[in-house]
Order: sequence, then structure tokens, then C-alpha cells
Amino acid sequence: MNNKAIALFTVITTISCLSSFSIAAKRDQNIRFDRDIRPILSDTCFHCHGPDEGNRQGDLRLDIEEAMFAPRDGNPAVTPGDIRRSSLFQRLVHNDVDQRMPPADSTKSLTTDQIDLIRRWIQQGAKWSDHWAFEAPAKPDVPRPPRSRWATNEIDLFILDKLRERGLRPSAEADRYTLARRVSLDLTGLPPNPADVREFVNDSSDNAYETYLDKVFSSRHFGERMAIAWLDAARYGDTSVFHADGPRDMWAWRDWVVRAYNNNKSFKDFSIEQLAGDLLPDATPDQKIATGFVRNNATTDEGGLIEEEYRVEYIVDR
Repeated sequence: MNNKAIALFTVITTISCLSSFSIAAKRDQNIRFDRDIRPILSDTCFHCHGPDEGNRQGDLRLDIEEAMFAPRDGNPAVTPGDIRRSSLFQRLVHNDVDQRMPPADSTKSLTTDQIDLIRRWIQQGAKWSDHWAFEAPAKPDVPRPPRSRWATNEIDLFILDKLRERGLRPSAEADRYTLARRVSLDLTGLPPNPADVREFVNDSSDNAYETYLDKVFSSRHFGERMAIAWLDAARYGDTSVFHADGPRDMWAWRDWVVRAYNNNKSFKDFSIEQLAGDLLPDATPDQKIATGFVRNNATTDEGGLIEEEYRVEYIVDR
């Protein structure tokens, strides 16, 4: 887990959010199926035309490429470049309520903007794209907005492009006191150390900001702050839940997670040690502690319980 990459997470997330607003995209922007169309179909169509054979209607699937473009009675669900011969689009805009999709009793509906997005996707050739996790990363073209002294790197150019697209202006550059406070609150959850702030403010070197970041990364509070999301996702708790909700000793695993962030442990080792640290050759006590991850589920000491029943329940829970 690269600490400096984590520090950029907020910026990258902001860019992702800005770029994900497909409905507000430029009218000449290429529409991507996985990014722009699949989420709409998943929410409004996949219940009846998706992978669940038990719920599938009309023997039509819209979640796989072959089925979406396959010849059917009349026209395919989607005919690239031709909305008139795309039965999917025609059913979305049908004048007859009984023929329009999704059905009125499904409680699902598409907005005008969503329908327009599907129309533009078909007119642009209805290119299919797999889930992003199965595609090789591709470097996007860097926007080239009119010259601006505000943008100092490529990330800024992406942000500036989206701001201008929405008629917004970038905020003024924050002073160093504000930057120091933001960094500390984001990365440690705590206000900054006054001495560190003064040193940062008075540092005239070109890498003053990076130097301050490194100092924050070196704080033990960095790991404590970063670990929160993982502890929550893994359902960490100091009690066993259920009826008694008695205390249990899980703090050792919690501290292991904090140390993993502070020591910049690779995500590969972070995952392996939590799932099977005790099975590694010559496993260390620290690697065995990591497997506390698999014991974060609720447990019970109730008398008379059926052991096999709860063993399965614990396994399913994890």
C-alpha cells in the first residue's frame, strides 16, 4: 500500500466523481457502455433481462454482448447505429404504456436524460465494453483547456476541464496554513502539530509540501486513520455481539492493521497474511495475529447451541 498513492486518493476520487456524471457529459463525448450504459440497464432492466434465469422475461438478456446484439423476431435488442431497428430503444419510448419498458408495475423508470444517453450510445455504434476490472488500464487523453496558470499538472487539467464544462471557476489556491490543516485532518484525523506547521510555512524549498507530507506519513496516527475503513469493512469489534455481547480480545488484530499501514505493507502481503497467515512457512506470531480477520464475525457462547449450525453460520458470515 503506497502511502503517497493514498494521499492522492481524495484528488483521484474527485476526478472520478466529476468524470462519472455521464448525463451532464458533452454532447459529442463518446459514450462507454460499461461506464455510462450498463449502470442504467443494471438498475432498470437486469431484474427481468439479466443473469437470473428464474426472473428472466421474454428470453432476453441484456447483460451479455452476444444476447444483446443477437437477431430476434423483428429486430435485435440493439442495432448499432440505428435506433429505429433497436427494439430496446423503441420499447423505452413506446407510446403505448402497456408496451413501454420497464413495465409500469415494476416501480422502475428511466429519466429523459438516461433514455437520451442510450439513444446517443446506439447512434455512436453501440460499442460494447466489458467491466472495467477485466480491461487493461488505458491512459486517457489529457484535456487541453485554454491556458491557465491555475493548472500545474495533468490532474489539474482534468479538474479544470470539468469545472469549465459546468461553468465553474477553480477556487483560489489555499495558503500553507490551510493546506497543513487539510493534510493532517485527511491523513491522521487530527489537527496538525503547530511546530510542523510553522516549519512548513517557513520552508521556501520547491518540495516543501512533499516534505510536510512525509512528516505526516511518519506519524503513528496516519495508520490509525487509514485503518478505520478496513476495520469497518471487516466488522471489527471488541465484543462478541448476540445476546451476551461479551468482551473479546480482538485489539491485537486491530493493532496489526494499524502497523500494516504505518509500515507500508504491500496489499499482496496484507491480504495473504489476513486470510492464511498461520499457513505460511515459518509463520511469525505477527502473521498469525493477522488471521484475526477471519474471526471478526459475531459469535455466541449460548448453552445448548448446535455447533455445526453455528460453524456454518460463522463461515457464511465471513
